[in-house]
Amino acid sequence: MCCDRIAESIMAATAIKSVSFRTPSSKLEKIDKLAGAQHRDRSYILNEAIDQYLDVQNYHTSLIEQGLRDSEAGKIVSHEEVGRRLVKQRASRAMKATR
Repeated sequence: MCCDRIAESIMAATAIKSVSFRTPSSKLEKIDKLAGAQHRDRSYILNEAIDQYLDVQNYHTSLIEQGLRDSEAGKIVSHEEVGRRLVKQRASRAMKATR
């Protein structure tokens, strides 16, 4: 088991690529401050940020794709119906708030 983890780490390390990009110095200062507070290096913070960005983008893409599938399947609600549902929901919440 231990050897498997070492092999995975070695394989992952060989897949790492360097990237260079421009960013305002004010952002870099914030990244460095955050890295120092977490006792991490700049690369760790940037990789975490990229991972989170990619996760959010993948999530949004999956929601859009699901919406398109639902639309193609006829699972849609008209604008008017959405409005009626919102009015009903708001009225229900207002009644609960006054109790």
